[in-house]
Amino acid sequence: MKQFEVPEFYRSPIISKVKTKRRLEDPRKKDFTPTEISFGKVTFLIPRHFGFCYGVENAIEKSYRAIQENPEKRIFLLSQMIHNPDVNIDLQSYGLQFLQDTEGNQLIPFETLTTEDIVIIPAFGTTLEIEKRLREIGVNIDSYNTTCPFVEKVWNRSEKLGETKHTIIIHGKAKHEETRATFSHSSSNSAALVIKDLKEAKFLGEVILGSKSTKDFLTFFEGKMSPEFDPTLHLSKIGVVNQTTMLATETQEIADYMRNIMLQKYGEVNIKSHIADTRDTLCYATNDNQSATYGLLETEADLAVVVGGYNSSNTSHLVELLEEKFPTFYIKNQGEILSKSTINSFDIHSSKIIGQTSFIPEKENVRIIISSGASCPDALVDGVLHKIISIIDPSLDSAELLNQI
Repeated sequence: MKQFEVPEFYRSPIISKVKTKRRLEDPRKKDFTPTEISFGKVTFLIPRHFGFCYGVENAIEKSYRAIQENPEKRIFLLSQMIHNPDVNIDLQSYGLQFLQDTEGNQLIPFETLTTEDIVIIPAFGTTLEIEKRLREIGVNIDSYNTTCPFVEKVWNRSEKLGETKHTIIIHGKAKHEETRATFSHSSSNSAALVIKDLKEAKFLGEVILGSKSTKDFLTFFEGKMSPEFDPTLHLSKIGVVNQTTMLATETQEIADYMRNIMLQKYGEVNIKSHIADTRDTLCYATNDNQSATYGLLETEADLAVVVGGYNSSNTSHLVELLEEKFPTFYIKNQGEILSKSTINSFDIHSSKIIGQTSFIPEKENVRIIISSGASCPDALVDGVLHKIISIIDPSLDSAELLNQI
């Protein structure tokens, strides 16, 4: 695996040591049990995989290289480079500006750009329409295009499916940058449709089997389908691809469900002509992080803390898994931990930050899960570990935690 030049302040002594140790012990990634580190009155459970993935490190390296190589030029980020506020704020501190927000609303008009400006394409990629617009202006968007190669893999697979006249079913969040980009690339070659979850897949299944009408379909999926999508024509041959930050298990569940629907309609003999096998579009990093989270669910703990940006899809899915078993707190950084009893935690269901007064229980030894999303620097996780130690037992020197690894 390539080693990226990521700014040193994104690294961390504790987490880096944990990850290095696990890579040496388990080079084939077969062991998804967490690392346990006991220190004073707290035991931390750290998952086998979490934090920065290949695509994120690639994006960070290229973004800081753009800053170093173009000191006299204006540099713009098309939108948030990754979904982490600390990373984006740091990039803005160097003068970088966002052209759009995460939903594609314009913040700075494209008309103000010149051929001398640099535009960084984020890790999520962008739509063909925006790419065309920027090229027409003459902006260089190739030198610092940070689109994740695993996102591009989904686009390439969609292109191949389009060539064989498959309709592309995208499992994703319709407003997410990556899904908007994948939809743009997919719909340029084929009919395309975005579905959010298994519930929407089941509605689609009813349409295919004829128990829902074309009118029902057009109303239910309004704004989520390619132009002139006709369910009577475009649902006889399909392939399911994903937004790479969605739950891999859910994407596979949707693909399996759609295969069963096509079996009911067309039979086993003809099934290969009606649905493509697209398991190769699932992102390895998302799979690893989610498998490691399932490994955490096999353990016992008093609570879980997940660190990451609140608009991070992959981070929210880690929270979703962990809260099935543990009291789970979702924070952007250590600043949200106010005291041993109080924490500001993001609620993924209401999309609000909620002040909670039942954080760390009064126990002789507390077992705490610590994890983070793929766009969260390990340094922020280190900061959370130090903060928790300081409020559980201020007499402890958290720097000594390194000796326990």
